[in-house]
Amino acid sequence: MNVLFDLDGTLTDPKLGFVRSIRFALTKLDIKIEPNTNFESYIGPPLHDTLRQLCGSDKSAEDAISIFRERYSEIGLFENELYEGIQESLERILGTAKSIHVVTSKPTVFSRRIIEHFELDKYFNVVFGSNLDGSLSDKTELLNHVLEKQGFSPHDAVMIGDRRFDMIGAKNHGIRALGVLWGYGSEEELREAGADGICSHPEDIYDQVFT
Repeated sequence: MNVLFDLDGTLTDPKLGFVRSIRFALTKLDIKIEPNTNFESYIGPPLHDTLRQLCGSDKSAEDAISIFRERYSEIGLFENELYEGIQESLERILGTAKSIHVVTSKPTVFSRRIIEHFELDKYFNVVFGSNLDGSLSDKTELLNHVLEKQGFSPHDAVMIGDRRFDMIGAKNHGIRALGVLWGYGSEEELREAGADGICSHPEDIYDQVFT
């Protein structure tokens, strides 16, 4: 089985760096937001889509992305935590899986640095992310790219993620989809999006994938 992992909300918790970098960008552009805005709900979707919603126009969103990345690339990237139990889960999977990949909407250049920062690179064959221009940020498009590059069958793969985008992208290609509950999507969201199984803790992943 080829195992595909989302990054944010699945392997690591990006909340602090993400929220601080979003606030930094919006403040710089003097864009007013509601005090009760739930920024956590924006963890998972492509950044371009998130900032377009928050800024109200494509032009402002592009400016916000540039400012976001100023802070994120130097500071926010490392305001991140590895979920407890993930490394042990990867260690166990490594001995059984045909291959293990990161498949994330986050740009590849940032994703690789995060994986290396947490010394997880020994577990993954390839880190697949989006491009800085926003292409490959849609999970369906990105998974198509992964399948083309790696050449394995969708029926010999499983996608593991915490949001509906992971589930929908996987199901659009006939890939089995497992939702995780320690990230930012609810069980209801994941099941409605077509999750084939739910993992409550990282130690559940191995059994869900290989049994």
